[in-house]
Amino acid sequence: LEAWLRSYRPEELFGPDGRPAADVLACVPDGARRLGSSPYANGGLLVRDLPLADLDEFAVPVDKPGTSMHEPTRVLGDFLARVMKDTRLRRDFRIVGPDETASNRLQAVFDVSGKAWQAGRLPVDEHLEHHGRVMEILSEHLCQGWLEGYLLTGRHGLFSCYEAFVHIVDSMVNQHIKWLKTSRELAWRDPIPSLNYLLTSHVWRQDHNGFSHQDPGFVDHVLNKSPEVVRVYLPPDANTLLSVADHVLRSRDYVNVVVAGKQPCFDWLSMDQARVHCARGAGIWEWAGTENGSREPDVVLACAGDVPTQEILAAAQLLRRHLPELTVRVVNVVDMTRLLPKEEHPHGMSDAEYDGLFTTDKPVIFAYHGYPWLIHRLAYRRTGHQNLHVRGYKESGTTTTPFDMVVRNDLDRYRLVMDVIDRVPGLAVRAAGVRQQMADARTRHQAWIREHGTDLPEVADWTWNG
Repeated sequence: LEAWLRSYRPEELFGPDGRPAADVLACVPDGARRLGSSPYANGGLLVRDLPLADLDEFAVPVDKPGTSMHEPTRVLGDFLARVMKDTRLRRDFRIVGPDETASNRLQAVFDVSGKAWQAGRLPVDEHLEHHGRVMEILSEHLCQGWLEGYLLTGRHGLFSCYEAFVHIVDSMVNQHIKWLKTSRELAWRDPIPSLNYLLTSHVWRQDHNGFSHQDPGFVDHVLNKSPEVVRVYLPPDANTLLSVADHVLRSRDYVNVVVAGKQPCFDWLSMDQARVHCARGAGIWEWAGTENGSREPDVVLACAGDVPTQEILAAAQLLRRHLPELTVRVVNVVDMTRLLPKEEHPHGMSDAEYDGLFTTDKPVIFAYHGYPWLIHRLAYRRTGHQNLHVRGYKESGTTTTPFDMVVRNDLDRYRLVMDVIDRVPGLAVRAAGVRQQMADARTRHQAWIREHGTDLPEVADWTWNG
């Protein structure tokens, strides 16, 4: 051991008193050139707010809910392209992702910046630039590492990924969350831009990829982590996605998970309505229910996620048609952490607020984007938890039609109506005929898709006419 240590010739590096020699100290840089004093080691000192344009420039018009359709992430792509354009001189905003930018309908950004690419190019290559600010490589963990370093040095970014494969970075995001939690306790560390995930190509619309691409569980993983750091958003349409994106890109010291679809989706809210609804995080859609303020609702239909929202609204429409005397409240949740008690999360609702929204003693039928157990976990301490019935993804997937996916997982509109009839006191006998019609519709669906390979016309051509 001594021979090995003496091989470094310590007598040349240190004086008799053990201090570094003068010629060694002469190499030590001064001030901010020292590694620990570099402003890049405390990136919050360098952060500049992103120049975010007015959302009204990108919003889709909504004159009436549920009559027009847009691809939410394509609308978001136009907004992100503007962010790219407005930061072209600053060069402090990047999009990273595992070879899925165009697949996720964000290709508008390529009008402003190509993909970073340092090697040779072939005539068939598209959107490759030496100085591109879209970082694409089929390696989720490398994308995560790139973006973490970018954020830690005071710059901004977005990680776009297929929902099922973001799990590859579970342990990495876990460490980043722990770092953020700890750094918040150090007064000398300035906040850095948030780590923002956009998860799309999601579980309910894998019409060609099927079961291998169906896993909504990243949300469960993140919501296990430090509540002061994590946020999860499920915007139900294009305008709410714009509002959420604007919010997360402005935020600091968070890990934000945004789950949104890339397939055509109904437009439910105008831009002004979307801003208000996203600020609330969860709220009643008065236009969708049948309340008139004279009494408490008979049932609450709740939803979180774009496909569950459509199915809840279709169920509400069926109830309005077949059981018009029933008083129905429709609640949409954008910010999943609103379901937590306020003592457990900064965004959580007080018990009084939660009870006012979901009631204390009425059935709540909750259609959720992911695994249903998460909703029960978030709301288990609430007064009316015993009345909460959640439908969601339960690992029943394949390559099939969009509506068959929700039928396979009992999230479809007909099953939701059956749940209402089963759980509202007095309806089991009085509405037995309606329940039978709903069960027959599910049977009809099974026969139709096997013969035609498409969804029932009443489903494929459905629009909101409430």
